[in-house]
Amino acid sequence: MTGESGAGDRAGDRGGAQAGAPGVGAGAITVERQGKVALLRVDRPRVNALSLGVLAELHAAVSALAADLPGALVVTGTARAFSAGADISEFDGPERAREFAGAFAAPLDALAALPRATVAAISGAALGGGLELALACDFRIAAEGARLGLPEVLLGVIPGGGGTQRLARLVGPTKAKQLLLTGRYVGAEEALEMGLVDQVVPPAGLLDEALGLASRLAAGAVLAQGLAKRAVDEGSELPLAEGLRLERELFVEVFKTRDAEIGVRSFLEQGPGKAEFAGE
Repeated sequence: MTGESGAGDRAGDRGGAQAGAPGVGAGAITVERQGKVALLRVDRPRVNALSLGVLAELHAAVSALAADLPGALVVTGTARAFSAGADISEFDGPERAREFAGAFAAPLDALAALPRATVAAISGAALGGGLELALACDFRIAAEGARLGLPEVLLGVIPGGGGTQRLARLVGPTKAKQLLLTGRYVGAEEALEMGLVDQVVPPAGLLDEALGLASRLAAGAVLAQGLAKRAVDEGSELPLAEGLRLERELFVEVFKTRDAEIGVRSFLEQGPGKAEFAGE
């Protein structure tokens, strides 16, 4: 969960995130709607450390989005840091660790379970819990110069916010161990090569690129997208025969939507790519 130190310009030298007011998270998470797309931003100076207070805010924000779904969601931080990880000034033994593990699981599991496409727009540092936040999204776009990693081992601990599991499923166990066991950071280009991010763009274009992708997805058949996402996420945890059974069930389910009717009719009448979906 830990990321980089927020103390001075030597951020990252000690392998943990630290922020000025431990436990204070008021106003660190904002959500704004831009048409069909929601933009969730983490902004807690100086390095967006994820304190227990910030994680509670994040959970509340994701829960609100689940109750009033956008067409797609972009998650971002600031130019300096997507998030440098958990606030290590709040760490204090096994019971506190248990509290942090639960505090991370609630918002990140809820984010991963949203039946909409989610895009992480990563600038600066995405370390420890910050990278775990990005891993809970469906897509990751990184700005040139971004640094990503799970440096918990440098503090003598391991990730507890899903990092070992989501990273290994994304890039494979060997590449995951290369990061987890050494604690080293990777730049945006190496992250792209290993499949940790999907795209690298100039910093000035990061948010536009992420919002553009989200807007295109939000204009599509979002209910079908949600079911396809569920088929992949749940099916990957099942034996093949059970995964195929799940896919068949969801294939039947999607035909109960108005969008399926719209899409099929549009294809027959106008050809592919002409449908205007209703999100119903």
